[in-house]
Amino acid sequence: MNTVRILTVDDHEMTALGYKYILEDSEFTDFNVKVEIATSFEKGKTKIETSKRAVPYDIILLDIQLFSPQSKDPRTGIDLGIVARNEVPNSKVVFMSSYSDNYRINNIFKTVNPDGYMVKSEIDEMSLKTMVETIVNESPYYTASALSAIRRRMSTNIVIDEQDQKILYHLSQGIHTRDIAPLIGSANTTVEARKRQLKALFDVKNGNDLALINEAKTRGFL
Repeated sequence: MNTVRILTVDDHEMTALGYKYILEDSEFTDFNVKVEIATSFEKGKTKIETSKRAVPYDIILLDIQLFSPQSKDPRTGIDLGIVARNEVPNSKVVFMSSYSDNYRINNIFKTVNPDGYMVKSEIDEMSLKTMVETIVNESPYYTASALSAIRRRMSTNIVIDEQDQKILYHLSQGIHTRDIAPLIGSANTTVEARKRQLKALFDVKNGNDLALINEAKTRGFL
């Protein structure tokens, strides 16, 4: 029987071990599963690079947050996903994250184009098994929240650039306009001008920033 080799990278070892025990204990029709774990960016990167020289993993499961908020290391599962795409392009990449907001999910799809995305609050034994079966059969797999985020973005014909997307995101985080400019490398006047353009684009008439944020959320941009 064929063996599907899986690497799961999560800074919470108990979470990674949970995936391992569930999947290795599950019964699959045409294959069995072997799961390895890594608990940091560096350990995950080393395993991916080592697999390139031997037998690449069939599936790589990545958490987004690989360090505590207090850590000075900014590298994330997204960065590791880019490494995987470059080093082992035939390995399937699936994100396993607590983040379910449209902005982050769609940004990951733009940056890494993963083969799947599972929101952790929607993960159980059945969904884990189904995910592996689906990915092995060359089909993408998304939990409900991730699929909703993708569909909401696809349903709109509005197109905005990366700077506009960043402005919307920072506004949604409660950051004042004057503080957004240095975060995106622009002048305050540019941020204000882009906000006016966004309100016109989203048909937010005489509305404040909150109205713009709510409309962006409705259309799947946040």
